[in-house]
Amino acid sequence: MMNEIVLGSRASALAVAQVELTEVALAARCPGLATRRELFTTRGDLKLDLNLLRAGEAGGKGLFTKELEDALLTGGIDVAIHSLKDLPGNNPPGLDLVAVLERAPIGDVLISKLPGGLDALPHGARVGTSSIRRARQLAWLRPDLQIEEWRGNVPTRLRKLGENEGVSAIVLAEAGLRRLGYSLDFAAGTLALESGEFCASSLLEKLLPAIGQGAVALQARADRADVREVLSQINHEPTMLAIRAEREVQRLLSGDCSLPVGVRTVLAGDRLSMSGVLFHAEGQPPRTATVEGPIAEMARLAAELIAAIT
Repeated sequence: MMNEIVLGSRASALAVAQVELTEVALAARCPGLATRRELFTTRGDLKLDLNLLRAGEAGGKGLFTKELEDALLTGGIDVAIHSLKDLPGNNPPGLDLVAVLERAPIGDVLISKLPGGLDALPHGARVGTSSIRRARQLAWLRPDLQIEEWRGNVPTRLRKLGENEGVSAIVLAEAGLRRLGYSLDFAAGTLALESGEFCASSLLEKLLPAIGQGAVALQARADRADVREVLSQINHEPTMLAIRAEREVQRLLSGDCSLPVGVRTVLAGDRLSMSGVLFHAEGQPPRTATVEGPIAEMARLAAELIAAIT
C-alpha cells in the first residue's frame, strides 16, 4: 500500500479546489495515506493571445493538460487532476483515465447585469465567453448578440464584467462557481459577491454542456497498479459510466475538446440517453439528435449519435 501519493494540477483557484475535493475523498477512503501537491502552469494558461472562439487556433488537444501528462509519464507525479472537459478523448500512450469524482451540476450559467436571463438581454448585447461551444449555441439562439472572447479564471472574469460597462453578461459553468464557493441562487436569480451581486440564470435547458462538464478526472500511468488501486477507492461509478459514453463520442470526433459540440447524458437504471448538438459551417443550423438504449451498448449509442450529427 502506498504511503504517499503525489497529486498534480494546474494552479488556478478552481483547479486547486478540485485537488482539495480529491484530498478529502482520499482521506475518507484511504486513511493514513499522505498527499502532496505539485502545481503546474500549462500552455493554455500562458498563451493568453490565443482566441479560443476560433476553432483550431488554440491547438485543441492538450491545451490545458499536456504538462501534467508529461509529469505523469516521467514520474514527477502519481496522479493528474483535470477538469474532464479539458481532457482530449484519447489518452496518450501509457496513460489512463482511472477514476472520476462525483459529477457536479453540468449546466452553464448566464451571469448578467440585468434580470430575466438570456431572453431579456438587450438587442445587440455584448456577451463574453471563451468557449466556442457556448458561443455558437448563443449565436444560434440570439443571432443579434455580440459574442466576445472572454478569458481568465472565474474571479478574473467576474471582476472584468463589473469593470466593463459595455459588456452585459458572461457565461460560466455552474460546477466551477459552486466549487469555488460562490453563493448562486437560481430561485432569486442572483450570484452574490463580496463587492455586490450579479443576476444569474441557468442555461441548462438552452445550451447542451461540454463533454465531461462538471466532472473531475483522475489520470494515472497504465503501469502503476498501486496508484490505480488507490484511485479505485474514490471512483464514482455512475459518473464514470456517463463519462465513458461521452468520451466515446469525443473519440469518434478525433478526440478534439475544442469543437463546437455539446452532449447531455442521463442515466436511468440500466439505460442511457444522450442528446447531442454539433455546429458545422458558421451560419448553418446545428445538427441535433438524441439516442437511448442499454448502458452496456454505449459504444453503439455513441456511434449512432455521431452518425446523426456529423
